[in-house]
Amino acid sequence: MGNCCSDVAGGQSAVGGTGGFHNNQSGAAANDAIDFFLKSRGYRGLFSQIELSLSAANLRDRDAFFKSDPIAVVYAKGRDGKLEELGRTEVILNSLDPVWIAKHTVTYHFEIVQPLLFRVYDVDTQFHNVPVKMIKLDEQQFLGEVTCALSEIVTKPTQSLTLKLVRGEESTQSNHLQKLGELTIRAEECIGSKTMTEIILRCSDLEYKDLFSKSDPFLVISKTVENGTPIPVCKTEVKKNDLNPTWKPVFLNIQQDTPLTIECFNFNSNGRHDLLGQIQKSLLDLEKLQNEQGENLFLPTVVGQGHHNKILKSRLYVDKFSESVQHTFLDYISGGCELNFMVAVDFTASNGNPRLPDSLHYIDPSGRPNAYQRAILDVGEVLQCYDSDKRFPSWGFGARPIDGPVSHCFNLNGSSYHSEVDGIQGIMMAYTGALHNVSFAGPTLFGPVINTASVIASQALANNQHKYFVLLIITDGVITDLQETIDALVKASDLPLSILIVGVGGADFKEMEVLDADKGERLESSSGRIASRDIVQFVPLRDVQSGEISVVHALLAELPTQFLTYMRSRDIHPQQPRTSQNCI
Repeated sequence: MGNCCSDVAGGQSAVGGTGGFHNNQSGAAANDAIDFFLKSRGYRGLFSQIELSLSAANLRDRDAFFKSDPIAVVYAKGRDGKLEELGRTEVILNSLDPVWIAKHTVTYHFEIVQPLLFRVYDVDTQFHNVPVKMIKLDEQQFLGEVTCALSEIVTKPTQSLTLKLVRGEESTQSNHLQKLGELTIRAEECIGSKTMTEIILRCSDLEYKDLFSKSDPFLVISKTVENGTPIPVCKTEVKKNDLNPTWKPVFLNIQQDTPLTIECFNFNSNGRHDLLGQIQKSLLDLEKLQNEQGENLFLPTVVGQGHHNKILKSRLYVDKFSESVQHTFLDYISGGCELNFMVAVDFTASNGNPRLPDSLHYIDPSGRPNAYQRAILDVGEVLQCYDSDKRFPSWGFGARPIDGPVSHCFNLNGSSYHSEVDGIQGIMMAYTGALHNVSFAGPTLFGPVINTASVIASQALANNQHKYFVLLIITDGVITDLQETIDALVKASDLPLSILIVGVGGADFKEMEVLDADKGERLESSSGRIASRDIVQFVPLRDVQSGEISVVHALLAELPTQFLTYMRSRDIHPQQPRTSQNCI
């Protein structure tokens, strides 16, 4: 999705550097002035583009003397049920087994479920010479439709899904009696290049711009598109008070001959950053500069009616230039790697009596989900698509099960032997049952749950299973075992595991944010060991209840990056690497 990143979290803290492959997430310390500055120049989030190809087999013949003339129409389905047409294929004449050439590009978002609807029509002869966009669909013979989520397609080993056509949702009772044929949807990730280039850049003799100190430089790298417009694709961290800075590595996955503009700015907190100089090079040019004497920056100036480049004494150097093939998140998923969902629910007394409406665990007779149910449903809806058996370990903590002591990790389903339940509804049923079978207690401890999840992840790793685990912890309070939790997280950072924490209620969660290493400082255990990577994402539910951003989006946005960081740090490759085509 993204085309520039740095694996070094500290390298993004000052200016909100693009920290991950496949999403354009900045850390919590991202500088708003820089973000506004880049957006004003055309910088937008980058996402993975998926190209869909369609074919059908054994369609119904609705013509009297010839076979049907089918067309397929693709729709996106909103949460409110409204349909947005994404595109139409061409009309294939006289065919019950059409293979359409027209492709349809959709933007894949990992963190949301994207329902799609595909409808097939037999186009009447009088419309054969009409542009497909002008064909009135309500005047054509309806041959059938299929629905699926985009994630259902991209998670298949072949990235291909075949579904039986049906008459529509309104006639599902008779659908099994009809044989309307099948529709096959194939997905292909559109990637310009999988060659990732790592570059370390430095400058010398930069100009003084600040009155009482040296300049605070950072770089912005832009690519030039066909109309000549520069689009920022990468930015470095700010180097404070430094006229000879060396920045942390940046990573690019653009074509070698793409024209690049590298601009060096002096950071100003008001967002009006001073241009210290720039240079225009391609990746190939930058490779030639490696370990050379560098090249002078210039400032574009206007002289009379013309433009002139003022050559500066400041120089840009390339200290490192290396290339490697980088697989994408979807390469791993389609290669058989699964995301296994796990849940841990806080049953401490601070949640209130679940029988009373002011409790965070209160079950509303109207069916409206409480905060715990909402988090389970919303996150589970997304992650279940990436888990083949849909059996989810589920625990509770901070309560006293029947005839037992207070437990900080007990099976939500009440079993003494196994923690797994079937599907999201299984979690919901186990949760509701636990409310009637445990006594709320305390304190709030995360360590035991994290350690239990870590054991499952380590067992899968030892058995060479291609699995990555995602633990959702939902809590109403500040943890009382902060150091023990940090120790557990540092240990877990070496495992295929990410931890999502949702804070519900009105507690002060400021201390909890220590666990979420978005500010670039990795966690340190009591023994002095540093976490190998950031595996935690914390979101207070009250911060996202305005409806402008969902809990799922806030929680899951960093997950593909954490996943890829783990895979790449261990040099793990997809089981079935595939070749992605370029999309024009």
